Amino acid sequence: MTQSFDAAVAAFRPRLPLAVALSGGADSTALLLACAPRWPGQVVAFHVHHGLQAAADGFEQHCVALCERLGIPLWVRRVDARHAAGQSPEDAARQVRYKAFEALALDCQAQIAIKTIAMAQHADDQVETLLLALSRGAGVAGLAAMPAQWQRAGMDWCRPLLRVAGADVRAWLVARGERWVEDPTNADERFTRNRIRRQLLPALQQAFPQFRDTFARSCEHAAQASELLQELAAADAAAIGQPPRIAALRALGRARQANVLRHWLRVHHATTPTAAQLNELLDQLAACATRGHRIHLKVGGGYVVREAEVLGWYNQQVLVPISARDGGAPEQLLQ
Repeated sequence: MTQSFDAAVAAFRPRLPLAVALSGGADSTALLLACAPRWPGQVVAFHVHHGLQAAADGFEQHCVALCERLGIPLWVRRVDARHAAGQSPEDAARQVRYKAFEALALDCQAQIAIKTIAMAQHADDQVETLLLALSRGAGVAGLAAMPAQWQRAGMDWCRPLLRVAGADVRAWLVARGERWVEDPTNADERFTRNRIRRQLLPALQQAFPQFRDTFARSCEHAAQASELLQELAAADAAAIGQPPRIAALRALGRARQANVLRHWLRVHHATTPTAAQLNELLDQLAACATRGHRIHLKVGGGYVVREAEVLGWYNQQVLVPISARDGGAPEQLLQ
């Protein structure tokens, strides 16, 4: 159920010391203001300067002033968060931000060994994430949206405000006369998330006033389903072997083949197939009834190939200059 801001903070029980990810916006400002007096001497702030807009310096200045007022150490890391071709700006910034938080935790380890990093995403952010996943045709892992807690790099990562409406966070700040920095890109409706926030959420509030609670339940159901699929994939992966035996794969139903192949590609090759690529691979497996059937398909960041009775995968072609070693011609190897 949706919580008040105070109830969410009261329920938060992090392992200390705690680092609050502080952007300078309303949500992270409120979270730091609530955590600092609750655990005096055990709270620090991490700020990532993305350098993507002129307002970034203002975010940092706000964070510096707030932490000085609260008497809290502030650790800042400047990063290059520009996205690569074909990558969403939001995804690029998120990946860089997580790596920066991990680096900041290492930087301050000599002074304070951080056990938990808290981030201030709230219930509206969760709804936006779910709607984005739906718009992209995501599976249950994507529909699970953002977890409230997980572990990474030996630390707990928490989102204690995930059941709090965004308006309640701002109302909490306003009632205390606190200020924050408004990100100017939040008004730019060229970004899908902003269109959802400004157009869809008001309509949902009018049509389904309890949508935050019902959507959160759907995310929880999807998270449970995703966990079950991961457990099944791990069991099937152990049965079919590494690399996967084609005969053992063909003995599974199509849905389980898809599930274990995603697992194999993600765990062993750090790549994710598109729906079209995975369907084509499944079709090729279904047709792979003879020794002579060849498989060579672009999947994720590389290629899935048939190697005798198993599936192989490679992601690049490497030229080995044999001529420099034994006088022969250069040999092309697949890795």
